[in-house]
Amino acid sequence: MPPHNWIDLAQDADTGIETLRAHFEGHAYDPHWHDSYLVGVTEQGVQQFNCRRARHQSTPGQVFLLEPGDIHDGEAPTDDGFTYRMLYLDPQWLTRELSAVFDNAPDNSQLSFANTLTTDVRLAHATSLAFQALHQGELKIVRQTALDGLLERLTRHLHWRAGYGDDPRLPSVAKKAREYLHANAQYDIGLDQVAAATGVDRFRLTRAFKAAYGMAPHAYLVQLRLATARRMLARGEQPAPVAMALGVADQSHLGRWFVRAYGLTPALYRKRCSNLPDSQGSGS
Repeated sequence: MPPHNWIDLAQDADTGIETLRAHFEGHAYDPHWHDSYLVGVTEQGVQQFNCRRARHQSTPGQVFLLEPGDIHDGEAPTDDGFTYRMLYLDPQWLTRELSAVFDNAPDNSQLSFANTLTTDVRLAHATSLAFQALHQGELKIVRQTALDGLLERLTRHLHWRAGYGDDPRLPSVAKKAREYLHANAQYDIGLDQVAAATGVDRFRLTRAFKAAYGMAPHAYLVQLRLATARRMLARGEQPAPVAMALGVADQSHLGRWFVRAYGLTPALYRKRCSNLPDSQGSGS
C-alpha cells in the first residue's frame, strides 16, 4: 500500500457489522463488489467511483449507498486524496432489523437503495454516530441506540425491488452464465465450459455478460472468489487453506487480488475481523 494510504478496519462482535475508516490518494481499488449493504460518509476530499453505469463524486458530508453485488471502484481525482468512514451491513441482519417497518416483503425481492449518493444531512450524522459507537466498542446499549438511529434514517432511502436473478431486463444468456459461475466458482473452469452451459459461443457470452453485469466472466469469477474468501477469513480461517478451498493454486494470487479489491492483505483482514490468533504470520 502506498505510504499515504491507510485503512482502519474493525468488526462488531454482536452484529457482525464491519466498520472501516480509510484514506486513499490516486487509485484506491479495482472494480469489485460486496455481499453487504454499504453505508458510508465522505469526510475529506473528493471520493470518485463508478457504480451502476454512472460516475459519482462524493464530497464531504455526502452519503454513498451501495447494495450487495453493486460493482464499484474508487479513486481520488485530486492530489489531497479522500477520507471516508463506512459500515458493512449484513443483508440478513438489515432485513431482520427492519422487519417491523417492512413487514410485507414481496416474494423474491430484496431491499434496495433509491439513490447511490445522497446529501441527507441527518443520515450522514446517524451514519457517523453508528460508526463511532461500533468502531470504538461502546457499551451495548449505546451501540444499539446508534444503530436504531441509523436504521430510522435509512428507511427513507430503501424500497423493495426484484432480486437480480428475477430481473427480466437481463438476457437469459448472462443469467445462465452467472448461475454456472456461482455453482462452479471453486473449479478451474474455462470460457468454453461456461459458453457450453449457456448454448452460445464464447464471444456472444462475453458481450452479453459484460452488458448485464459490467465485467467479463473471468473478472466476475475473481470477484466471486474474493467475496467468498472475505467471509471465510472473517470466520478466522487462514489465507492458505482459503486459497486452496477456492481453487486458487498460489496463495500469492489470492493476496494480489485481495489487495487490489480491498486495499489490505487477506491475513490483515482476518486479523481485524476475527479474534483468533494469526499463527501463520502476516503474509498475503
